[in-house]
Amino acid sequence: MGSMLRDAVSPSGEPLLFLQLAFTSTLFAGVVQASLGILRLGFIIDFLSRATLVGFMAGAAIIVSLQQLKALLGITHFTTQMGLVPVMASVFHHTKEWSWQTILMGACFLVFLLAARHVSMRWPKLFWVSACAPLASVIISTLLVFLFKAQNHGISIIGQLKCGLNRPSWDKLLFDPTYLGLTMKTGLITGILSLTEGIAVGRTFASLKDYQVDGNKEMMAIGLMNVVGSCTSCYVTTGAFSRSAVNHNAGCKTAMSNVVMALTVMVTLLFLMPLFVYTPNVVLGAIIIAAVIGLIDLPAVYQIWKMDKMDFLVCVCAFAGVIFISVQEGLSIAVGLSVFRVLMQITRPKMTVQGKIMGTDIYRDLHQYKEAQRVPGILILAIEAPINFANSNYLNERIKRWIEEESSTQNKQTELHFVILDLSAVPAIDTSGIAFLIDIKKTIEKRDLELVLVNPTGEVMEKIQRANVAQNYFRSDCLYLTTGEAVTSLSALAKMTKP
Repeated sequence: MGSMLRDAVSPSGEPLLFLQLAFTSTLFAGVVQASLGILRLGFIIDFLSRATLVGFMAGAAIIVSLQQLKALLGITHFTTQMGLVPVMASVFHHTKEWSWQTILMGACFLVFLLAARHVSMRWPKLFWVSACAPLASVIISTLLVFLFKAQNHGISIIGQLKCGLNRPSWDKLLFDPTYLGLTMKTGLITGILSLTEGIAVGRTFASLKDYQVDGNKEMMAIGLMNVVGSCTSCYVTTGAFSRSAVNHNAGCKTAMSNVVMALTVMVTLLFLMPLFVYTPNVVLGAIIIAAVIGLIDLPAVYQIWKMDKMDFLVCVCAFAGVIFISVQEGLSIAVGLSVFRVLMQITRPKMTVQGKIMGTDIYRDLHQYKEAQRVPGILILAIEAPINFANSNYLNERIKRWIEEESSTQNKQTELHFVILDLSAVPAIDTSGIAFLIDIKKTIEKRDLELVLVNPTGEVMEKIQRANVAQNYFRSDCLYLTTGEAVTSLSALAKMTKP
């Protein structure tokens, strides 16, 4: 948001105008997000596959951890970028700013937090140890800094913070035609990005706890939050990965934890801010690292690698995109690859040549079932996908190629006479699909062969009947309920027609 608004208004030159544009953009972002939920477009989150989430989760955990190096090492001048390369470059470029006192304190509390987490995982009845560890770390570290005046020895502290809540900002919303286009564009882009990231975080923790996320409700909730936020001095925001990880690590199970958290923050802002003057930043960084480090699921990555190499590629792209570019680009790359894979599956559907399993009336894929045997004179093909404009040409070419191969390999005694298309796994068909069936029927008939259709589903049969109204392309004698019934009937017909 800042980079988009900064192109038109300088935050240092016109701070009030910049603030007004930020609040107005947040309003538009919330409206866009809520509208997507109201219009029932939650299916968009289905493009976030498990492989995408595993890669995103690991990448985001590393990025969030790297951002805490500023606090853990005591660096004053630190990059604002999120990528792995600029962060590490900033870390080693400012080695003179490293503070051994800060590093020692951070390492000690990080070990304490990880040990508490291990104890809670090893002995579930001691879950409270991990839940209390962050708060205990804040209290202990604050007391240590206060008693030993550690802020004078290289330990960075939070310092003085103003008490109270920000004033309402509905009077700062700006709908000036001069800037309306800019705020609407900024709201649209930042709204989509924050929505994608927030839902990705939600899906990540849902997969960890095995519950469902309703995309429409998520969109409406995040949108309403930003609409209200624009009127209460907030810029566009989303479900934060680091804070969600801390919440999850503390053992919170319901949204009531957010209510308690909000009330606690409000009370703290109003009355308790002076107590955090001596809280060291390094402990806050250690708490976040301890929370997110457990979200790197290496066993899940290994399982994806063993099961599906394409999904593993999606996982790696999500991970690499997040740590080397940004969270948004990483998600975009992974989602793009997932969509490309789905498109490939649609445009290149699976087709199999089937044979009969001896001693049964069952017909299965010849490559999958080695005991299956071809039926002499009959080519049995099964299509296992919807037939539509995207794949009809591919199916047409594949079937013609199979017929040519079958015709060239068979001798006169087993000469090909029939082609059976098993449509039982075809759930839907469009007009291009019907045109494909008609075209393949004409092509087969030119070769003095006969096309037979087996078990068309309801929608497919309905479309075939409508096509027959114009012209009787598919007679009733070329439609069968099962492949076994079709083979038996066609074999008997072939014997009767033999000279």
